[in-house]
Amino acid sequence: MTRALVVYCHPSGGSFVAAARDRVVTGLTTAGADVRLTDLYADGFDPAFSATERAKHLVEGTDPTIESYADDLRWCDTLVLVYPTWWSGQPAMLKGWIDRVWVNGVAWTLPEGANRLRPGLRNVRRLVAVTTHGSSKFINIVEGESGKRTLTRSLRSMCHPLARTTWLAMYGIDNASDDDRAAFLDRVERRMARLR
Repeated sequence: MTRALVVYCHPSGGSFVAAARDRVVTGLTTAGADVRLTDLYADGFDPAFSATERAKHLVEGTDPTIESYADDLRWCDTLVLVYPTWWSGQPAMLKGWIDRVWVNGVAWTLPEGANRLRPGLRNVRRLVAVTTHGSSKFINIVEGESGKRTLTRSLRSMCHPLARTTWLAMYGIDNASDDDRAAFLDRVERRMARLR
């Protein structure tokens, strides 16, 4: 059975991204997945990577306030991030979750004397992003698609060596019709329902 962790990040409960989150959960549930949902804003997650955390970043261990988030990462085999793309990347809240939870002893280790990180999330075999962009796909390509690279390169490198990525993005949402939006939500649910 798929163990899916859905991490949702948007400040407004009535947003289009919230509708996408609901369709993600519906699709995964339809497929028989065991789903855990994290809502960073509802949790009041603190995204600030403190000076103390930075000073201790090579020391294994997590801040007790984020241990449950680390436990969820260690539990899942599928990670689904649902968020709006702002300024070409993940919102600060989600980036802070990555900074604070993907730490030494969770996402990676650096053995004494080594000069390369060792991936710690070998349990994660699938990473999915469900996101929206105000601008077109062309503009995102010109800008370098930094948000996509964060998922497909940086995060993926800490997961299982054969981990696969799925990028489900709605571009040009600011000018999208109701039909365009509905079609995207249907696509998200269908894709989650056949995620393997």
